[in-house]
Amino acid sequence: MSVAPAVKFQGQESLAQPDYLPARMINEYAYCPRLFHYEQVLGVFVHNKYTVEGAARHKRVDKEGKGVPKPDGKIQEPVVVSSITLSSDEHRVIAKLDLAEFKDGLATPIDYKRGRPRKTEDGIEAWPSDEVQLAVQALVLRANGYRCNEGILFYHQTRQRVRIAFTDQVIDTAVQTINDAWEAATKTRLPPPLVDSPKCPGCSLVGVCLPDETHRYQALATKGLPVQYNLFGPNSSELKKPPKSETRLLVAPRVDRKPLYLNTQGLRVGKSWDVLKVKEKNKVIQEVRINEICQVNVFGNIQITTQAIQALCRAEKPVCYFSQGGWFYGITTGLNTKNVVLRKAQIIMADVDWFCLRIARVIVAGKIRNQRTMLMRNHIEPPKKEIRSMRTLVQSAENAASTQELLGIEGYAAKLYFENLAGMVKRDGTHEENAEFRFDFTKRNRRPPRDPINALLSYGYSLLTKDLTIACYAVGLDPMIGYYHQPRHGRPALALDIMEPLRPLVVDSAVLSAVNTGMVRSKHFVSAGKAVSMNPQGRRAFLRAYEARMDQLVTHPQLGYRVTYRRLLEIQARLLAKTLDGELEVYPVFVTR
Repeated sequence: MSVAPAVKFQGQESLAQPDYLPARMINEYAYCPRLFHYEQVLGVFVHNKYTVEGAARHKRVDKEGKGVPKPDGKIQEPVVVSSITLSSDEHRVIAKLDLAEFKDGLATPIDYKRGRPRKTEDGIEAWPSDEVQLAVQALVLRANGYRCNEGILFYHQTRQRVRIAFTDQVIDTAVQTINDAWEAATKTRLPPPLVDSPKCPGCSLVGVCLPDETHRYQALATKGLPVQYNLFGPNSSELKKPPKSETRLLVAPRVDRKPLYLNTQGLRVGKSWDVLKVKEKNKVIQEVRINEICQVNVFGNIQITTQAIQALCRAEKPVCYFSQGGWFYGITTGLNTKNVVLRKAQIIMADVDWFCLRIARVIVAGKIRNQRTMLMRNHIEPPKKEIRSMRTLVQSAENAASTQELLGIEGYAAKLYFENLAGMVKRDGTHEENAEFRFDFTKRNRRPPRDPINALLSYGYSLLTKDLTIACYAVGLDPMIGYYHQPRHGRPALALDIMEPLRPLVVDSAVLSAVNTGMVRSKHFVSAGKAVSMNPQGRRAFLRAYEARMDQLVTHPQLGYRVTYRRLLEIQARLLAKTLDGELEVYPVFVTR
C-alpha cells in the first residue's frame, strides 16, 4: 500500500512564520537543514555536553554591555560592546552579537565558538556555517548604518582567532542561505537525514533525528527483506538472522537519569533550590537532585508541593500518579510538547482505516512473535504444538482483513501463551514462611487479580504504560490517540499500541525474574476477598526487578547495536513518529530473536 496520504499531508501544509529568523538558525541551516527543521520549525531542542559547554562559555559575553555608539559618531578609541541584539528588515533576520568593536562608524563583530577551527593545508579556516553566521551579523550591522568590512571568530578549544573578510562572495553566500532557510521554514516535511556524516555523533538532536536508523529501515524496505526484521517484505514464518548492520550507535545506550519512586504512605515532597526533599513526619529522609532523575512516581497518599511540581515541570521531569495498588492515574508534565506538525499528522492518520490496520497488523504480529520467543527461551519443556500454532497466528495477523479479526487472533495467541506461562515459573512458594500464596498460575485474570502472578503482571503493565506515555509526550505524540487500541476516555491508546509487543519482553520477563530468583516471595502479598495485591515491601521488591529489566542491554535485531529497554522505548516511539512523518513506510516493531 502507498503512504501517499501521509506524504500529501506533509507536503501541502504550511506554517505561520516568525517576523525574523535568528542568525543562529541560519548557522544551523548551513550546518544541517534537518537540524534547522527540528529546531526552527518543530521547536525541538535537546542539550548535550557540547551545548551545555557552549552555553557556559557564552556566559561571559551574554551580559548586556553599555550602549552602542551611533554609526555617525566620532570615536577616538575603539569601543567594545557585548551582547548586542540587532535586526535587518530587508532580510528579516535578527542577530545577537557576542561582542562588537566600534570606531568611527566601523563595526567588527566577534563571535565566540566552543570548538576548534577547521584545519587545511594552508593553515586554519572557519567552518562554513560559522562564516555564514558571522556574515549575517555583518548584514544586520550594515542594515543599522554601520560599515562592516570584517569579523572575527574566536574558537575556545584552541584559543585561536579566524578573521573573515566580508567580500561580495561571502555576503552573497549569506544572503542565499537566508533565502533558502526562509524557504525551508515554510515546509512541514523533514529534509532527509545526512548520510554517514561526521556531524551526527556530536549533534544534540541525534537521538531525535536517528539518521542512520532512518536510512537503515529505508534501505531494508527497498531491498524487500523478510518481515521479521523490516516488516515490509513477504510473509515468512521463520525468524532469520538479519543482514549485517552498518548502523552507528549514535545514541547513548543507557539513560543516565533514573526514575524516583515514592511508595511509603504519608510522605511529603518539597523543594529547596534544585533539590527535592522527601519528608516523613517533618523529618527529611531523602534528598534528590532534580537533574539526576528522569521522572517522579507517586503511589497513593503522598503529598508534593506546588513549588516542587513547578520545578519539575520547568526541568521537563514528569510526575506520574498511581493508586497505592498501582493503578495509573495520569501525568503532570511541562510544556515540552511543541511538535504541532507531528500531532496533526497523528490525528489525521488515526481516521485513515488502511493506515490503522497496517499499524495494528505489525503490532499484533510482533507481540505474538515475542510471546513465542519467551516460551521457547524460558519454558521448562517448550510446548511444540502451541509454538507451531503461534507461528501460524503470526501469518494470520500479517494478513488480517480487519481490526476485529486481529483482536480474535491476538486473544487466541494470548490464551495459548498464558496457558503455558506456568511452565516458565520455577518457584511455587510452597516452602516459604507464608505458604498461603503460591505461584500457581492457571490463566490471566485482572480487575482484580486473584493470584500473585496476575498481581505482578497487572502492576508491571501499569508501570510500562506509564513509561510509554512519557515516551509519547517526549517525542511529541498524543498518547491518547492510538491506531490499534481505539480511543476511549482516560486510556492512553497510543502508549498501549507501542506496549503490546514489549509486554512479554519487559514485564513478563521482570515478573518471571522476580519470582524465580526469590526477589518477590509469598510474604509480599495480601488478600482482600478474592483479590490479591502486593504489600509495600512487595511493591518495592518488584520495582527493583522492573528497573533491573529496564536497565538491561538488549541487541536491536534490525539496527545491530545494544541499548537498554528504557532507551528502546523512546527509540520505538520515535520510529512510530517517523512513520507518521512519511519517512518510514511501516512502523518497525521491535522483535527479539
